[in-house]
Amino acid sequence: MVKRFSMVFLTMILSVVIVLLAAKNPTGPNTVSFDEPAILWLSIGILVVLFLPPLVLSFFNHLVVKIISAIYQAFIVLSFIALIPIGFIGSGFWVTVIAIVGTIVSICSIIVTILVGLKKRNLAIN
Repeated sequence: MVKRFSMVFLTMILSVVIVLLAAKNPTGPNTVSFDEPAILWLSIGILVVLFLPPLVLSFFNHLVVKIISAIYQAFIVLSFIALIPIGFIGSGFWVTVIAIVGTIVSICSIIVTILVGLKKRNLAIN
């Protein structure tokens, strides 16, 4: 449970860091920036709310719940993968680096979500 929660929480922290890096270097008038802190806080709040389902699901050890959490986290992986070329195009080097790290951590989080507790169950059956 602690491993799953910490991996999802680390992924959420990386997502917040990307929002803050994007706010540091806005690319246009309709993007998040430090000039409008209310919108920045709203963006971070929405991001945290979107991470609540996998955070809550990480406390449960049922196989179906772990599969649902893994599917939800797969969408997060796709979001990080989509941020990699965006970082190359206009947002900067650090957005690309954090997006690559976020992709790796998210994939590891999916693997940990599925595999943690699986060995114990197999040993108990045999």
